[in-house]
Amino acid sequence: MADVRAAHHKTSSSNTASPFPSRYHVFLSFRGQDTRKTFTDHLYTAFKDKGFRTFLDDDELERGEDINPGLEKAIQQSRSSVIVFPKDYASSRWCLNELLMILERKRTSDHVVLPVFYNVEPSQVRKQTGSFGEAFARHQKTQPSDKVKEWKDALTKVEDLGGMVLRNQDDGYESKFIKTIVKEIGDKLSRTPLSVGFNLIGIHSRANKINQRIQDGSNDVGTYTCHFWDAWNREDNSCKTCL
Repeated sequence: MADVRAAHHKTSSSNTASPFPSRYHVFLSFRGQDTRKTFTDHLYTAFKDKGFRTFLDDDELERGEDINPGLEKAIQQSRSSVIVFPKDYASSRWCLNELLMILERKRTSDHVVLPVFYNVEPSQVRKQTGSFGEAFARHQKTQPSDKVKEWKDALTKVEDLGGMVLRNQDDGYESKFIKTIVKEIGDKLSRTPLSVGFNLIGIHSRANKINQRIQDGSNDVGTYTCHFWDAWNREDNSCKTCL
């Protein structure tokens, strides 16, 4: 996995960090009432045991913080999202709004999204049938029609992202399934290209070389240091990347 650290050779009062610096490897999205103490808890533990910094709202959101801004910030600061879809997922307006945030993050960046279908078929999510259809029948009675349409459109897009289905993998064994999910995210993140700002003069050609090694699937471990001039803040920087 690429780990980028920037060291400033000249002190500046300006903030040179990205508006959304990566703080987490994984944002774990789930419906708490269904899987919080079972599957999601085991998945969260597996990510942590493998060294993935993982956001789970129970652990990360401070008491008294407005949940929507807190969640949106965590999504923006995560390199990937794993969305666990149980049967009653669509009953939660909170989960549906969280899904909208995740898909918007993906639309505007290289954010990795992995849907996990837990005891539910992808077609039920895409077509809103079964328990998903029942949930939307209730939403249509209480929610604005444009919001309901937005949620439906988002669920329709989920299946196109690919994903993992418990019933179809690892013979339905949850422990094996969780290991497969963790490996899948590790593989996806290890092949995510580095991105650099337009104002960092001299770094683009070096970043391209690093990205080439990433895309080639090189397993060599090495450290690369790039020196560049930050034209915006008028300072010299170095970027050390460990592959």
